Amino acid sequence: MSLYLVATPIGNLGDVSQRAIETLRTATIIAAEDTRSARRLLAALSISAEGKRLVAYGDHNEAAMAPRLAEDLRAGTNIALISEGGTPLISDPGYRLVQAALACGAPVVPIPGPSAALAALAASGLPVHGFIFRGFLPKKPGARRRILESLKDREETLIFYESPQRVAKVLPEFVEVFGPDRPACLARELTKVHETFWRLPLGELAALVAQEPPRGECTLLVAGVTRGAPADDGPPEGENMAG
Repeated sequence: MSLYLVATPIGNLGDVSQRAIETLRTATIIAAEDTRSARRLLAALSISAEGKRLVAYGDHNEAAMAPRLAEDLRAGTNIALISEGGTPLISDPGYRLVQAALACGAPVVPIPGPSAALAALAASGLPVHGFIFRGFLPKKPGARRRILESLKDREETLIFYESPQRVAKVLPEFVEVFGPDRPACLARELTKVHETFWRLPLGELAALVAQEPPRGECTLLVAGVTRGAPADDGPPEGENMAG
């Protein structure tokens, strides 16, 4: 009776791990944001859905489904949780299910893999010694502005998710808060055929996006405030840091 948090490809199917494949193959229940997408993923990985229970688990029903799935865990059933792509819980549903699993004594097992935030950060060209992941910002301008204001003096690189429909709208707000010269990067269609990185100061990036709205899910990164000497991105001598 374990809950497996299975990271799935964000675009390129070749990024799926062998451990993720084996976990999905052996799980009795697969909880997914979209069961249709889950069935397509299983088919692409040559995993039979026969004998499995695919259940919808998303923002719309998480409060009701978490306790039900916890009962399945208590009964000794293994459950795999997947999102539409990437790592579950990271700007995706799953927190309540993890809490319910822990409350009933079920092991929670991460199956690591693709993450848009980390992929974008690694290739952004921005400092990686420290970062703050904020995911999707609120839809209301006032709430969004308060969060941006609270982050403008942080030294860490900031990471946000944004939809292609909204990114042109919110970028001018970033320019107002952080200034037009703050280094930034907009990554879109990560791991897909049209993967693109726009590495520009915020002012130039906002102007470019206004003229050429991006397609596909976007990851927006903004450099932190630089104070004093640049930070050393590497680990201290003799220290091994796992990535």
